[in-house]
Amino acid sequence: MSKDTETRKVAVDLGARRYEVRIAEGLIARAGAEIAPFLRRRRVAVLTDENVAALHLDALRAGLGDIAMTALALPAGEATKGWPQFSRAVDWLLSEKVERRDIVIALGGGVIGDLGGFAAAVLRRGVRFVQIPTTLLAQVDSSVGGKTGINSVHGKNLIGAFHQPALVLADIGVLGTLPARDFLSGYGEVVKYGLLGDAAFFDWLEVNGPAMVAGDRAARAHAVHRSVEMKARIVERDETEEGDRALLNLGHTFCHALEKATGYSDRLLHGEGVAIGCALAFELSQRLGLCAQEAPSRVRAHLRAMGMKTDLADIPGDLPGAEALMALMAQDKKVVDGRLRFILARGIGAAFVATDVPGEAVETVLRDALRGR
Repeated sequence: MSKDTETRKVAVDLGARRYEVRIAEGLIARAGAEIAPFLRRRRVAVLTDENVAALHLDALRAGLGDIAMTALALPAGEATKGWPQFSRAVDWLLSEKVERRDIVIALGGGVIGDLGGFAAAVLRRGVRFVQIPTTLLAQVDSSVGGKTGINSVHGKNLIGAFHQPALVLADIGVLGTLPARDFLSGYGEVVKYGLLGDAAFFDWLEVNGPAMVAGDRAARAHAVHRSVEMKARIVERDETEEGDRALLNLGHTFCHALEKATGYSDRLLHGEGVAIGCALAFELSQRLGLCAQEAPSRVRAHLRAMGMKTDLADIPGDLPGAEALMALMAQDKKVVDGRLRFILARGIGAAFVATDVPGEAVETVLRDALRGR
């Protein structure tokens, strides 16, 4: 079996909550065989969105074989990740008589994975669920680690629970159905892993990133595998984000403020915000004397070479001023005792958690970035 078609497995070792992330082409086509060992009765309830349902729901139904499947397709988009559609999903699962020992499947990108996982977490005080992520972003990031939740009017992901999946099936074959912009958005999370803790992976991405975007299956399998591997090791050390897991938020403090400022709209996709946020985090690190001047330039150069957004100037439409963006950051989940935690870097592959970042330095970086618009 060739390297790009074999199933790569990454264990997330959390004791009694241990599970595997399986990465390969064709996992949806054999979903029944993959999921059957977890079933107490041969039926599953699937939460998905309308776009994913049109592309992949029939394939999942066929792949499940004689396992009975019922499904609810929610509207696509970030706006779904709020109370109204969450309530709809939970009420539907109850109406389908999903029991505590059943399996809920989240089939889709990050929105469905987060919402479906949260629905499973609260349904009957917790039912098991399987993630079948269909976007690059979800495969490398949001489907792994048990963070589930929805957005509030006060900010992104402020309502939720840690609820680990029973299994993650990352079928890299479905990545071929993604629009180019969505694939690149997911790449924002891939490159984050190299920037935060694996300089050699970043070197590899500089060489192989273009082939990965162009459809090279071996490159895609390797990138997803290495990203998941890195996330799994961090989650094992710090499941509920008391310490090291915060490293996974490199770029996210800036990103979440920008997403809020753009109304969680298609003006800025999450991975695009992460990429811009990573560039800003390296810029801030360099100005604080933590990393070499070349580091932020190298980050931006690679993102530009991949055709990604790198600066605030790349976001269409108006943005609020630096003070307003700072106020949005103050509502972020990474605020501790009223102080922002930033993920800064001493170089590529050398990120760390900082709690003593001067607010005026952050504001200056934002002012200068806004001036470039």
